Amino acid sequence: MDLNRCRGILRKHRMPYVRKLGSISHFCVWLVDGEYVRKNICEDFVNYDHHGHLRFIPHGEFWISSGTAVAEIPFYIDRMLMESRLLASGRSIKEASRIAARAERAERGKSEHLRKLQECMSRRNEVISRVHKRLLRSYSRGIKVWVVDGEAVRDLLMVDFAGGGHDKVYRFVPEGEIWIDDAISPRERRFLVLHEAHERWLMAAGRSYREAHWSATELEDYFRHHPLMTDKAVRKEIEKQS
Repeated sequence: MDLNRCRGILRKHRMPYVRKLGSISHFCVWLVDGEYVRKNICEDFVNYDHHGHLRFIPHGEFWISSGTAVAEIPFYIDRMLMESRLLASGRSIKEASRIAARAERAERGKSEHLRKLQECMSRRNEVISRVHKRLLRSYSRGIKVWVVDGEAVRDLLMVDFAGGGHDKVYRFVPEGEIWIDDAISPRERRFLVLHEAHERWLMAAGRSYREAHWSATELEDYFRHHPLMTDKAVRKEIEKQS
């Protein structure tokens, strides 16, 4: 989303703060209404972010979506702090993100949650079974749409997984599946299903990820502002998958 548009929306709408979680270094850590941000400001905001990635977030603030699991909040704060410090030292956003992601993976590897998962899962099918939480049957026609344990996905498969994904982008997602992070509220899931289904269909037709993602983002943005038409649009995209 264009930066000037984001700033204009912020001036027009309320700020999405839910609760201040505290301060670290010179940063204020805020719990924010993620659904409101995605609908009214920028759909690229998912679990957390800061000014270095999303310019509409004020300087000196870390935003974490209110749907985030409590156990993941320290990982996000540490990562944003490291990224911000690297950016301040002159590193590029790409390099800062890469270094911070590596550090986050290392921290997750020390967690009790991951240790317990690894004790009972040594094979891929067991990992997938653990990650799957609920099959969304109304959307699973020609494709399976799963709500997944986002924390487990980030611990075991990909630290940057957020919002959703599908088999045409992520090799660890079984063929013919779309995954929706359980951090996304039930009320908001249909917008993510719409995005992922449209993106998947375009990629299956030979479009690049970037082209498909941009098209899906535009579609998601439109229907977030026309919610009464969304269910019909989701059904249409799901029908394309078979």
